Amino acid sequence: MAASNPTGTAITSARNLGFDPDALREKYRIERDKRLREDGNDQYLEVSGDFSRYIDDPYIEEKIEREPLFDEVEVVVIGGGFGGLLAGARLRDAGVQSIRVIEKGGDFGGTWYWNRYPGAACDIESYVYLPLLEEVGYMPKRKYADGKEILWYSQEIARKYDLYKDACFQTEVTALRWDEPSERWIIETNRGDAMRARFVAMSNGPLNRPKLPGIPGMETYKGHTFHTSRWDYEYTGGSAEGGLIGLQDKRVAIIGTGATAVQCVPHVGASAKQLYVFQRTPSSIDVRADRPTDTEWAESLEPGWHQRRMDNFNVLTSGGVEEEDLVQDGWTEIIRNLLFLVRNEDEPDLSPDALLKKVELADFQKMEQIRARAEALVEDPETAESLKPFYRQFCKRPCFHDDYLPTFNRPNVTLVDTQGRGVERITEKGVVANGKEYEVDCIIFGTGFEVGTAYSRRCGYETYGRDGVSLSEKWQDGMRTLHGMHAHGFPNCFIMGSMGQSGFTANYPHALNEQSKHIAYIVDQCLQGNQHLVEATEEAESEWVDAIVQYARLNEKFLADCTPGYYNNEGKPQDRSMQNANYGLGPVAFYKLLEDWREEGQMRGLKVS
Repeated sequence: MAASNPTGTAITSARNLGFDPDALREKYRIERDKRLREDGNDQYLEVSGDFSRYIDDPYIEEKIEREPLFDEVEVVVIGGGFGGLLAGARLRDAGVQSIRVIEKGGDFGGTWYWNRYPGAACDIESYVYLPLLEEVGYMPKRKYADGKEILWYSQEIARKYDLYKDACFQTEVTALRWDEPSERWIIETNRGDAMRARFVAMSNGPLNRPKLPGIPGMETYKGHTFHTSRWDYEYTGGSAEGGLIGLQDKRVAIIGTGATAVQCVPHVGASAKQLYVFQRTPSSIDVRADRPTDTEWAESLEPGWHQRRMDNFNVLTSGGVEEEDLVQDGWTEIIRNLLFLVRNEDEPDLSPDALLKKVELADFQKMEQIRARAEALVEDPETAESLKPFYRQFCKRPCFHDDYLPTFNRPNVTLVDTQGRGVERITEKGVVANGKEYEVDCIIFGTGFEVGTAYSRRCGYETYGRDGVSLSEKWQDGMRTLHGMHAHGFPNCFIMGSMGQSGFTANYPHALNEQSKHIAYIVDQCLQGNQHLVEATEEAESEWVDAIVQYARLNEKFLADCTPGYYNNEGKPQDRSMQNANYGLGPVAFYKLLEDWREEGQMRGLKVS
């Protein structure tokens, strides 16, 4: 169903869009229904027991030996990814000297420490994705920085803000306990630590725990397996740049076609004897058009450019209006198409219902362009048809790549489209899909990370607040927080990046930066006033939960109509408590709310004592 407008030029009215909106709505419904499953998130296996090897650290060259710590610091930050780095940086800016970062990996980097698969790179332009560019004084080498550069830059942030001092690497938190008599948090770890901290910021990351599909027979497979977040270069050879010479005589299966697979499939396809890509749902693959950074442009930027550019991208990807689109990419194209639709109407109807319909038309137009691209780049018509996504663009995370689709033109690469059913089973020799067994030497799981599971499971530890009540107990009927960061009964504890009750944005480091500024402000206010405790009141927490539930209804139908994925709780948005949703008025409004709260200076909703 190719669009009559594959270049993406906006069309002035629905009458000449080149497609039938009603037919597309029905097609989207049929494709969604194919993929609905009763088991939802339960279809995935927890990476534990016999499967715990999938989360071993393959990058550690030497284990750090140290004695257990029983000392005390002002702030403990759990997690050394962008969230932990930003929290540390903003706390340093506020004058906090005693900071300890605890990180499971062997260094800073978080997602970019673990994900070193070939082709790893950011899919949002690096000039808005990488945080603290002006503060660190760095300009990315390309529009889309690769994983190696991002990992180096993460460590550069840590050096800039002296976060290596007192950091504990190769260390996993096993429990977090509030000690009422001393008004301190006790942090227990797998290294025998029982360190104490006045404040704790939990930045465990939303995409940190690999998940495995619960495919029958996985334990029977006799070949080699690994997860993309723990890439096995000893087996594949090569590096993050490719050249996987260890696969030259290997038949390889990749299960999953999300953002990770889109980046690594071209490299595996270029090296393997045979590659089978097992697809349940195709990703939307837009133009990437990566290029080196224009030094003349970089030198022309005025102070404050980075925040302005992040804000501009955030507004546009949230459906807002800006006079200029600074980023000009596939992320922001829908809003450009929408504005063209509105501006080319003689008397535009700007009522909420009319705008929703126009947004849908702009989305249809964008996805027609995406499907036309698959048809143009993939030579085999059947394969091209299978690679066309039939859902709204932001039902799943959009992907941007110039080599993924052409990889299926290689004679050694086969797309196995399961028509939404997924892989049937795994045998001793290979993978069974559509009733056929594909014998392979290696299975690579590109199946992503846990999102919809319990918070404590994703963290890998439990948090115990006042009277020994756990966060899991408190949240057994849904999240209860103030601003997604504070929980009543858990004083001096800040929750970062929880994917709930806060301002979700496509550019995740932007959200972490706003949370970090807010946390640093609160800690600074406590230290300046010699205050020992800060905690959300029950009343403020209840008011925030009510607001989250009220605004969550605004997005309910969109998520219900989407094809299953982690954005909509694997097709079961109604099974996730509405109060676990993000702030329904969007990230722009949420960040403004936090900014106004700080400017008010009353610490409203928090009890400070």
